[in-house]
Amino acid sequence: MLVFFLMTACSDEVCDACFTPPNYFIFEIVDADTGENLFTNGSFKPEDIEVLDASDHPVDYRFIEENNINLIEIHTIGWKTETVNYRINIAKENIFDLYVVAERLSEDCCSFTKYHEIEISNAEFDLSTETGIYTILID
Repeated sequence: MLVFFLMTACSDEVCDACFTPPNYFIFEIVDADTGENLFTNGSFKPEDIEVLDASDHPVDYRFIEENNINLIEIHTIGWKTETVNYRINIAKENIFDLYVVAERLSEDCCSFTKYHEIEISNAEFDLSTETGIYTILID
């Protein structure tokens, strides 16, 4: 019996578990010519935002308006392995589509999300490597 206990004790990996939440997707909607935020200038209203999945079901999101920053944050992607197709509408008009392939992994006692594909379609955009914010350019 002592031999079994020693073999079991030696086979258990000891590590400090760590958890890295998935990155949020943050979008700023701006006028392509002026660079002005279209919520800040009143062209769009936060209550007119719709984020829908491929089956037209609403998706949770947050509108960040503190300090007049006016950003759309989608925080639901990457908590599990999944492929998402989201449509972002404002006042019933499609502004852009978001396609993401996310894989939730666990290695060396740490869990994290790996993004295999991130595509934004139906709009021109820029991605800030400093902030991670996608700027969607509207004509």
